[in-house]
Amino acid sequence: MYKRVQGKKINRYNQSMVYYFDVEKCKRCPLRDGCYKPEAKSKTYSVAIKANEHIEQEVFQQSDYFREKSRHRYKIEAKNSELKNVHGYDRADSYGLESMKMQGALAIFVVNLKRILKF
Repeated sequence: MYKRVQGKKINRYNQSMVYYFDVEKCKRCPLRDGCYKPEAKSKTYSVAIKANEHIEQEVFQQSDYFREKSRHRYKIEAKNSELKNVHGYDRADSYGLESMKMQGALAIFVVNLKRILKF
C-alpha cells in the first residue's frame, strides 16, 4: 500500500524503511503460510537503512583477513582483561596524561615480569 522511513533523522543512522501491505491481498496470497496470521489487522515489513560506514564494515567482516585476525583476538583480550581487572589499568590513580603513561608502563612491566617468572 505505502512505505515510509522510520527512526532517528540524525545523519540517517539507525533508520529503517517500513513497507505496509494490504491485509486483504495477504488473505488471498498462495504464500501466506508463515507470513500472514488470520487475526492480523495489518502487515508490515522493515528493512534497515545502512550508512556507507556500516556497509563498508560488513564487507570488511566478510574478508579472510578479518576472519584470520578474529581467531586470535581471544588471546589478546585475555591479556587486556588481566591488565584491567588484576593490575588496575582500568582507572587512573592520579591526574594527568604523564601519570597515566607511567601507570600503564608499570602495569605492563609487572605483567611481563610475571610471565617471564612463570617460564
